[in-house]
Amino acid sequence: MNFFKRLTRGNSVHDVVLSLYKRGLASAMKHDQKGARDAYTAAIDMPDAPTDLRAMALYNRALIYAAAKEIPKAIQDLNAVLQMTIPLPKVKLAARRTLDRLQRRDCMDTAPRLPARASSSQVAPAA
Repeated sequence: MNFFKRLTRGNSVHDVVLSLYKRGLASAMKHDQKGARDAYTAAIDMPDAPTDLRAMALYNRALIYAAAKEIPKAIQDLNAVLQMTIPLPKVKLAARRTLDRLQRRDCMDTAPRLPARASSSQVAPAA
């Protein structure tokens, strides 16, 4: 958008939320997880935020939480995306896949481990 249009038009809620979302993306690219999480949270919490931007911010914040091993928070954000009544099939599909992966990983982490099989180089105890 050129400078003149920006001056003549006020900052709409959409523009503010989009700016926060882009700030979150930029912070994530710089590996600033706290900055990214804060920007996404501000976009999500903005009153009258467009639902498509809110969904994308929720999804990206879930990825930040998952990377930080805050799995319950990630699952909560992903479920929030899936509960939204918006026609963003790609965002919902990505959220569903990520949620399934997190839940499988969580089950694998809590499942009892089988003992390792003895390899051929290990000697079996004498009977």
